[in-house]
Amino acid sequence: MQSFFKRAAVVGTGAMGRGIAQMAAQAGTEVWLFDAQAGAAAGAREALTKTWDTLQAKGKLDAAARDANVQRLRVAESLQDLAGCDLVVEAIVERLEVKQSVFKQLEDVVAADAVLVSNTSSLSVTAIAAALKHPARFAGYHFFNPVPLMKVVEVIAGLKTDPAVCERLAGFTRAYGHTPVSAQDTPGFIVNHAGRGYGTEALRVAGERVADFATLDRILKDQMGFRLGPFELMDLTALDVSHPVMESIYHQYYEEPRYRPSVITAQRLAGGVVGKKVGDGFYKYVDGAAQVPPEPPVPTAGALPPVWVSPKAARRQELYQLLKNLDARIETGAAPSEQALILVAPLGMDVTTLAAVERLDATRTLGIDMMLEDGATKRRVLATNPATRPDMRDAAHALFARDSKAVSVVRDSGGFVTQRVVATIVNIAADMCQQGICSPADLDVAVTLGLGYPMGPLAMGDRIGPTNVLEILFNLQTVYGDPRYRPSPWLRRRGALGLSLTHEEA
Repeated sequence: MQSFFKRAAVVGTGAMGRGIAQMAAQAGTEVWLFDAQAGAAAGAREALTKTWDTLQAKGKLDAAARDANVQRLRVAESLQDLAGCDLVVEAIVERLEVKQSVFKQLEDVVAADAVLVSNTSSLSVTAIAAALKHPARFAGYHFFNPVPLMKVVEVIAGLKTDPAVCERLAGFTRAYGHTPVSAQDTPGFIVNHAGRGYGTEALRVAGERVADFATLDRILKDQMGFRLGPFELMDLTALDVSHPVMESIYHQYYEEPRYRPSVITAQRLAGGVVGKKVGDGFYKYVDGAAQVPPEPPVPTAGALPPVWVSPKAARRQELYQLLKNLDARIETGAAPSEQALILVAPLGMDVTTLAAVERLDATRTLGIDMMLEDGATKRRVLATNPATRPDMRDAAHALFARDSKAVSVVRDSGGFVTQRVVATIVNIAADMCQQGICSPADLDVAVTLGLGYPMGPLAMGDRIGPTNVLEILFNLQTVYGDPRYRPSPWLRRRGALGLSLTHEEA
């Protein structure tokens, strides 16, 4: 195995530093551990030794490899002990002046051709390097926790970074079985930047009282296949971590509306309601288990009204087939009868607007989310409008639950829930490509591995159809009047030309 670096140092031996040291040692590199806190480096070596002992006991590592890994670990008593290292990885506190101070000291210790990198997740690589005499050998090298399991590493070039440095780091990353992705030095790099849409848009939906937190989580998991709902995820990461990141990226992009944080998380952070680790977040936790409220029961309905479908409904023929499968009485006239349940299926628009524009009886009108094929989702989502009668709401719920598929009924919202959250994710990703932050391929790989999304954001856009994503965004702008939803030029042009969102110009 080619190690790319013969002797590496890890400065800062917390969870991230230990994980990085483990990967480097397993790649065949001699690793020196240094920490300003007395005894921390030696403690990290003991912890890593126990990790390899555990892997050996489970049969995932043989005795020879275990011994070789342990022998590659060295404890440094001072920065001077790192003089022979050709790579130094810093994994200390996220404070610019502290990082700059450490690297200025390291420059006077290591050889002129040694590579210096920071595991920063939020600071500018260029800003850190500005304090150095030789910024060309400095780069960002951002791992995710837990390092052994999170198989993606962001390799970030500052304005003065030598491209050869990034190439060496990418090769080193592959040597220990992780996937390197190349990023330009912009706020949030790839993963934290691309992840802005999921939580912030879900918070906007919650802020409009479209549905409660548990319902929103269920919808996004069951309709799009996210492993965790946005509120489950924020509880897991904790708001004292995630909210400052929201604010940091928003301000670093000079109040770009696409990244606007929420007063909901600001208030909860101020009140200490930060998530699972304190037992209280968007959910309450007992013995570490979330106390999730039960789903509302399916209403008991007698004879169901006939159903009339708007001629402008998305996937109209598929909706007709679904209604037939559910044994609904379907009206096919040019206008609904006075008894009919009226269905609209908008992309991005709200039910209220369609009822007004199409001159429908709003008291009998509901929307159904048909962005995706019904067979591709585990949940149907219906939306009322402020005038919808309770009996019509309950009849629609009972009808669409006839085959025992889960149904959520939410209040009116442009784009329901999944449409607006996914469109926001896709739009941010498209604009990252427009800015040249990374390649489309690296973006989708980084997000899939780093955030656990069911597919990359650009693949999501292609799955839904770029023209449909554009329609959702244009209509969201109409409903809300918010520049947050303006489509990226990357998305708009590819949608207009019928190209994949991964398409790069020749």
